[in-house]
Amino acid sequence: MARRKPLPAGEFPAEIIDLDHEGRGVARIDGKATFIADALPGERVRFEYVGVSKDVDEGQCVAVEVASEHRVQPKCAHFGVCGGCSMQHLAPEQQIAFKQKQLIDQLARVGKVQAGEIAPPITGPVWGYRRRARLGVKLVPKKGGVLVGFRERRSSFLAALERCEVLDPRVGEQLRALGALVEGLSINRRVPQIEVACADTVALVFRVLEAPSDDDIRRLTEFGATAGFDIYLQSGGPDTIRPLREDVPMLSYSPDGSALSLRFEPSDFIQVNGGISQKTVNQAMDWMQLAPGDRVLELFCGLGNFSLPLARRGAEVVAVEGEAGLVARARDNAVRNGLSVRFEKADLFKADAGAEWLQPAFDKVLLDPPRAGAREILPVVAARKPSHILYVSCHPGTLARDAGMLVHEHGYRLARAGVMDMFPHTSHVESMALFIRGD
Repeated sequence: MARRKPLPAGEFPAEIIDLDHEGRGVARIDGKATFIADALPGERVRFEYVGVSKDVDEGQCVAVEVASEHRVQPKCAHFGVCGGCSMQHLAPEQQIAFKQKQLIDQLARVGKVQAGEIAPPITGPVWGYRRRARLGVKLVPKKGGVLVGFRERRSSFLAALERCEVLDPRVGEQLRALGALVEGLSINRRVPQIEVACADTVALVFRVLEAPSDDDIRRLTEFGATAGFDIYLQSGGPDTIRPLREDVPMLSYSPDGSALSLRFEPSDFIQVNGGISQKTVNQAMDWMQLAPGDRVLELFCGLGNFSLPLARRGAEVVAVEGEAGLVARARDNAVRNGLSVRFEKADLFKADAGAEWLQPAFDKVLLDPPRAGAREILPVVAARKPSHILYVSCHPGTLARDAGMLVHEHGYRLARAGVMDMFPHTSHVESMALFIRGD
């Protein structure tokens, strides 16, 4: 086995010329790219090496000698230790400008395409926005007991957090209380994580690797009642999630700010930022220029986040999702809201041009794929020749790849693109792109 090259010792100067896709400062030292965490373009810093390789090096900023005009004081006391946020030192308006640049650069470099119009970014509150999270849990006596939160930077260890500024404050301000709760359980070494789902009510799902005692159940129940949380236990896969009490209300949210209501289970995927998600849905409706009776195909539909608003605006919607549980809840959501949507289950990573739900042709298509993108299904969709394809993306690289396919292989033009600040203070880029067939 090759021996790891030792890190250069001490502090070193650097001039920061750019940000990389993870939000780290970029410097060139002796002709070699060095990515320096917590450094910003235009700054002169001192840094320590945290990694070296043949092609690139990594560093950690330890002192700022000349600061950027866009540098701000991070709000979170744990910034730099917790790995949950990496860009709190950059002003929020510059964070979104960075994300917009990432999108434009990826479209040009990967897809070899350029948008006819760059839409203004969708923005909102930058603190307390996160309504879904998976919190790690571990008993660490040397750090004061049970830790609840996120991992440290460049480490598998949990950070010792007092609070989290981006979580819904109903939970973000209760991390120490949650730690104390778990520490008092007989199974305090057998609770590895807590799933968080926030709506009008807050659901906490405790993953348990051993059955809790009667006293544990009492402690959990009392904590939930006092803090206003609905407590669930999960002993295995998602199908083992059970509430501690029978009268737990269903979680729900409005996808677009209207009277529409989507019910969901605590482990279901929903967008983490409710306000930005609603603005995203409404922008999608506007961009698609729906006409009454338009036949719309939605792929990767989940619970119906776009499906129900599409149907509410008069579209005839066929919505497809790969997870059976989400399809069932999407159908229920449509019925409860008095809307007619045809939901189908299908593996959209295995293209099937003969699928029955593809018949007949569609006027417009909406795609909301995971990070892997929609490469497999795109040729099937494009072959149906819809006039509009709206693509909602959580990864600019795969969006750019798929945009190149639509433009260069299937006769579409990229009419408009823009970003949504779904994850403030992180380098994560959510975006939307509108493709129109022909001229």
